Amino acid sequence: MGIDNPVHLLFIAVIALVVLGPKRLPELTRALGHGIREFREAISSEAQRDGVQPTAAPVQQVADPVDPAQAVRSGDASDSRPL
Repeated sequence: MGIDNPVHLLFIAVIALVVLGPKRLPELTRALGHGIREFREAISSEAQRDGVQPTAAPVQQVADPVDPAQAVRSGDASDSRPL
């Protein structure tokens, strides 16, 4: 899940404007941007200190998703404890 459509982002912005008001919204976005910047700098300096280049973590693909409800109904649950 995520924001697949820019219209969703616009909708969230309008809701935030209505809830927070035009005076507090710029302060909030400025503080959020500052926090993200500090976080990135901290990660970057930590990686440089350890001698590792910061990279994105590899995405693991799930080969065959398991439906837990189906496993319970069929009796193939990996956990053998009683409910």
